[in-house]
Amino acid sequence: MNTTEQWIQEAWNAGIRKVMSTSRRIGAAFPHGSQDGKFQLMLPHYWTAGFWPGLLWLAYRDRQADELRQLAENCEEQLDEVLHSYAQLDHDMGFMWMLTSIANWRLTGNEQSKRRALMVASHLAGRFNLQGSFIRAWNHPERVGWAIIDCMMNLPLLHWASKQSGDPRFKHIAVAHAKMVVKHFIREDGSAYHVVCFDPETGERTGALGGQGYAEDSAWSRGAAWAIHGSILSYQHTGDVAFLEAAERAAHYFLTHLPADKVPYWDFRLPSFEGAPKDSSAAAIAASGLLNLAAACQGERASFYREQACGILHSLSLNYVAGDSEEAILVAGTGNLPGNQNINKPLIYGDYFYMEALSKLRGQSSFWEPESQSL
Repeated sequence: MNTTEQWIQEAWNAGIRKVMSTSRRIGAAFPHGSQDGKFQLMLPHYWTAGFWPGLLWLAYRDRQADELRQLAENCEEQLDEVLHSYAQLDHDMGFMWMLTSIANWRLTGNEQSKRRALMVASHLAGRFNLQGSFIRAWNHPERVGWAIIDCMMNLPLLHWASKQSGDPRFKHIAVAHAKMVVKHFIREDGSAYHVVCFDPETGERTGALGGQGYAEDSAWSRGAAWAIHGSILSYQHTGDVAFLEAAERAAHYFLTHLPADKVPYWDFRLPSFEGAPKDSSAAAIAASGLLNLAAACQGERASFYREQACGILHSLSLNYVAGDSEEAILVAGTGNLPGNQNINKPLIYGDYFYMEALSKLRGQSSFWEPESQSL
């Protein structure tokens, strides 16, 4: 085993040990941010509900531990109330059910999980605004014309549903939304808006908002990571080179604006970085996306993106891994600084994407990719 393989295996094993240890307290619940060493638990309708069961499925795929599978399936079953009550469903259905129902179906062949995911995909497709070619974000009446960069990660649910049902309408919606993002969200320099607003009647773009970033024209680092990861997934599901080009443009911006330790501050365009918190979750999300980008390219480009992903992950493993007194795997995430939520705290989605990226380096595909995709 060479040096690179050794640190990857050590980082993976440490993460698996943490998941198995934490599972004894968390059980079949829904952690989000960590406070004073313990994850705070959310209700099942919160957008992060998929990441803990996603971690459990990653660990189960590696260790075949039945207790992890049972906890993940229990989490999935709890989401049924959210699904059937309908009112709390929003654009984040992919985040929630890709890592629960689709993960379960892919690993075990569970037909009930497949039916759940198809039902969820139908609801997500129902949020599509034909005039503006966007999937609506959130349910607030004043946000009926809003779309967000994060939703690129929900599109694989629609591609999966199209393949499983034989109905191309799901795919058409996913492609239309992704094309809208390339046109309206990802700037020429590769940075991205968080929120873009449309007139819901005409589909005309009316403006943009800073959202969880510093300002409208700034560059929220987790949004930049979503742009990389979501765009390359759209390419892998469609083969449309416009999405590959968008992913590379977003990757170039992200990589050329990283600080020395390769973990970004919460926004790339702050007036000053003095005292600003980092966001380890943005680093983990981007690293995982960069590995998909490497798989989609050839030659020097492929090597470059893989090396950059490894550099980010190595830095995380050396400088941002929590100690034994902390339930989370990574420290120093920033959830929503403008909303004063989970600033410089561990975040469950940072943990998930860190472990997902390490699993890719060990030869596994992720749950977001086409089933035939191999990394």
